[in-house]
Amino acid sequence: MLDTLEIAWAADHSGESIWANPNVKFLDPFTKSGVFLREITKRLVDGLADTIPDLAERVDHILTTQVYGIAITELTSLIARRSVYCSKLANGKHSIASSFDGPDGNIWFERIEHTWVGGTKVLTADSEGNQVEKVKGGKCKYCGSPQATLDREGGLESHAYAFIHTTDIKARVAELFGDDMQFDVIIGNPPYQLQADGGNRDIPIYQHFVEQAKHLDPRYLAMVIPARWMAGGLGLTDFRRTMLADRRIRELVDYPNAAEVFPSVGINGGVCYFLWDASYDGRCAMTMVRGEEVVGPVDRALDEFDVLVRDSRALEILRKVLQHGEPSVNTILARDKEFGWTSNFDGFHRVEQPGDVPIYYIKSMKRGQGFIGRDRVTKSQQLVDTWKLLVPKVGSGREREKSGVDMVLGPSQIAPSPSVCTQSFLFFYLASEEEVESVRSYYTTRFFRFLVSLRKISQDATHSTYRWVPMQTWDRIWTDKDLYAKYGLTDQEIALIETSIRPMDPPDE
Repeated sequence: MLDTLEIAWAADHSGESIWANPNVKFLDPFTKSGVFLREITKRLVDGLADTIPDLAERVDHILTTQVYGIAITELTSLIARRSVYCSKLANGKHSIASSFDGPDGNIWFERIEHTWVGGTKVLTADSEGNQVEKVKGGKCKYCGSPQATLDREGGLESHAYAFIHTTDIKARVAELFGDDMQFDVIIGNPPYQLQADGGNRDIPIYQHFVEQAKHLDPRYLAMVIPARWMAGGLGLTDFRRTMLADRRIRELVDYPNAAEVFPSVGINGGVCYFLWDASYDGRCAMTMVRGEEVVGPVDRALDEFDVLVRDSRALEILRKVLQHGEPSVNTILARDKEFGWTSNFDGFHRVEQPGDVPIYYIKSMKRGQGFIGRDRVTKSQQLVDTWKLLVPKVGSGREREKSGVDMVLGPSQIAPSPSVCTQSFLFFYLASEEEVESVRSYYTTRFFRFLVSLRKISQDATHSTYRWVPMQTWDRIWTDKDLYAKYGLTDQEIALIETSIRPMDPPDE
């Protein structure tokens, strides 16, 4: 990431090395171990050797005027100072910086609190027994964190990160580092998420750090963030739209397998890093890295589609398909929880009774069938009497992140008319068994699942992931050979599909 920054700076400054400039200021606004600040310092020490020959003077200049950080917790502030200053006290006797007056140096931390809104006001008592009014069940107005999870006592970390808990980031930076502070480079690896109520769905927060950093008007911004924003992520629609439309993103490097960057951390969907250049206005050089395979850099218009196609080799295939102007197959695909029952719904019985219809479900990763009274179907009643191809809402796992080859979707299942299902399934609905068999043959093709994979960045196979799969006529059994011919795919394009998508055989009924 620092190499990418170095190359961009040289291109914009007639070949000058950023590490030889004694005036460039760097900020890591979410420093943890101090690794970025330490590496920046190391490069500046080498690059400024001619400008400031004395080593001690050079180091002191770099640490007091060029390298700054905002720690995310008290502990990380101490770790970062030890990493950068060789002392947890910037003005301590072991510090390699000699001009600091205070112990913090240029790596700041101060505990702040969340601002809870939207909850219920209740009367309670403080530590001294005085009656006080507090909000319960709210959310933080800045990061959206649930109060139930993070409204903690003073001795525990609040995870209210200073960089994003303000409406005026320039004023906050002025408070910390001085009124005239202007950072040339903002760089780092922000916190990714906070745990939601019950721990079922984590709330992404990294997008707030990206947005705040832009508000500081740096010349360059470089961050490592999860890649799920490219095609999904809870509450990331606006962020994705903004990122794809931002022509200042000069480079984007995508790692579908996050373990290649962070070996000990599992990040569903992979990670990426980007370089944002305030003076740049153009196409983005995008690279995808998976093991020894490197695709790119390819100059891309990131906003060509509403989500980002990660593998640039797939673009021409997608364009050929969309040029036909056919409706999407998701026009016959039911929505999430179409009949209103969640995946853990158990209000059905095992033995059929008069007036019942079959109900299909998945429990403990096993598929099953029960029965439920037709009169208990109160939502989407018009779909009860249709033939259905049930498809699991949770697709294949994270195999493709590691190997580049995937099944993408789970096995389908035919549900005769009449029938219903729980949230465990989406389903294609049709008028006859023959049509369902035709759709099923289409679903099992590599072509179908390849197009789904372009929009599927996690295990969830939602309604929108099928958007680029075109409708066909449901009067025949479809094969990949037929579809490759229909859309005029080249041998190279066919090879990409065949090597990316595992074959799928219909399960025995």
